[in-house]
Order: sequence, then structure tokens, then C-alpha cells
Amino acid sequence: MSKGRRIGLLGGSFNPAHGGHRRISLFAAKALGLDEVWWMVSPGNPLKPKRGMAPLTARVRSAMRQARRAPIKVTAIEQQLGTRYTADTLDAVVRRYSKNEFVWLMGSDNLGQFHRWRQWRKIARTMPIAVIARPGYDRQAIASPAMAWLGKYRVSPATLSKRGRWSAPALVILRFDPDPRSATSIRRSDPEWFSRMPDGPLRDQVTHRPIYPTEPQHDAGAAQTA
Repeated sequence: MSKGRRIGLLGGSFNPAHGGHRRISLFAAKALGLDEVWWMVSPGNPLKPKRGMAPLTARVRSAMRQARRAPIKVTAIEQQLGTRYTADTLDAVVRRYSKNEFVWLMGSDNLGQFHRWRQWRKIARTMPIAVIARPGYDRQAIASPAMAWLGKYRVSPATLSKRGRWSAPALVILRFDPDPRSATSIRRSDPEWFSRMPDGPLRDQVTHRPIYPTEPQHDAGAAQTA
């Protein structure tokens, strides 16, 4: 990979991926001067029932469809790293791709429960965090314990988009017209969406290693407790 690339990391189940994921990623890339965004599709979420969670390969394929012709790469790197918590995943990514700079992208719904994540302060010290407004969650996010701590490190999007070296902790709030699309509503109207995903070998767009349809275990974009 070329030296000095700036990459946004968006983690989640992507069950399935949809246009809202693409829209917020492209918005964040433009606002923060990112070279690309990596969608980290995780094996599962301990706070959500396994019922209704599509196989990893189906979720990755749905993400790849949404990421076409965009500066977005889809990866199941957590499966390959064998990490369970976001703090460990991000630490491993930073070490493996040390020539690049990363920013963690999350919705305001996740900021509201960020203090429940294992070693959440370690995450904040590993890379800047950009929070994207999400309908119905802004008030909860502002009142959260994590915001009380992170608020001391808040910077403007313009500050983070400058080409100087990033530092962490740093918090950026990104606001734009809310996108009402959600994976929950898609599953409700089309619960068998994953059955139409093609079969065949699947390779990670970041590591270029095979991706296997493992059972759900954890989620990079979900609240995580010790």
C-alpha cells in the first residue's frame, strides 16, 4: 500500500449493507479528506440474537455490491485476526498497516453506548473518532459518559482533514441530512435477502485472503462489555 494513506474504518454487521452505509462513508471521506473507507464486516454481535443474522459471506457480498465504483473496500479482517473486541482489532490493524493513518467512524447511536465497549478509552487513544449523526440518537449520545470524556478532545472536521499528522484522542462530529435507511427495516420486509446472494469463492478486498461463512460471534460496531 502507498505511504501516508488516510483510511476511515466503519465496523458493523452489515446485515445487510445498504445505501445508507455507502452515503455516510462517502460523506465522511469528503469531509475528512480520506483516501478510502474500509467496511469491517464482523462475524456477529453478542448483544443481538443469532436468529436473523445472515452468514458472513452473504453480508460481505451485500457490502461489496454497495461499495462498487466507490473508494470503499470490504474486509472481514476480524475473522482472520481472530480478535474478539474492537480495541484489539484496531490495535492489530494499526500495527499491520503502520504506514497509514486511520479514523474510526461510528454513528451517534454507538457513541451513546460507547462507554460499554471493552477498553473504549484505548480505542479513543488508538485513532481519532468521527461520529456521524443518526436520527433519534443525538440526545442520548450527547448525554453519554463517553461524550463527557471525549468532549475534551473535540476538533473540527477541517482540523482533521488537514494533511498534518493525526493524533488521538480526537473527536469529530459530522452532521448532514439524516438517512432513514436501516438494515432492520430491510430484514423486516425481506427476511430471506441473503438466500439470493451468489455462491463461490470470496476474497477479502484488503487482505486478499479467503472469507469463510463462519457462525456469528462478535461485532466491531456493537457495544461490547468485558
